[in-house]
Amino acid sequence: MPIILGIESSCDETAAAVCKDGLILSNIIASQAIHKAYGGVVPELASRAHLQAIVPVVDQALRTAKVELHEIDAFAFTVAPGLIGSLLVGAEFAKSLALACDKPLVAVHHMQAHVLANLIQSPGRTTDVPSFPFLCLTVSGGHTQIVLCKGFLEMEVLGQTLDDAAGEAFDKTAKILGLPCPVAW
Repeated sequence: MPIILGIESSCDETAAAVCKDGLILSNIIASQAIHKAYGGVVPELASRAHLQAIVPVVDQALRTAKVELHEIDAFAFTVAPGLIGSLLVGAEFAKSLALACDKPLVAVHHMQAHVLANLIQSPGRTTDVPSFPFLCLTVSGGHTQIVLCKGFLEMEVLGQTLDDAAGEAFDKTAKILGLPCPVAW
């Protein structure tokens, strides 16, 4: 039963999760309130906030999962797309852990992870896990895509927005309307 520590830092949240044999044991997320004053994510501030949050978030993920660092079989991290400074914080931290523990390192594409998250079994899940092939609509802050998922590593983007993603459109509309940032749609 492999135990994987995953680190996500593509935008303005620092996250770490521990997964054992496909079951999520912990999922810790640190949000960044600093961006509220600017009405949106400021990349440089996001990178600095990741630097402050990464150690406590990973530590809490391990403690919540009741797993020691030496028990981790592999380290995963978000490689792209995202804010380059934010991605670098998570990537370099994961690389350092993998090197120090002499364990494998797995780079994970952010958008593929969104699609494959549909396959996660979790306690209390009320919907069926899809089987291949399936269609997936991904709608996030920076991306809106329709993806044909033929297998774990076989995905085809059938369509996507050409300019603003749906999340960006919502954020811009909220700003015009004077709604607080971030908006919980």
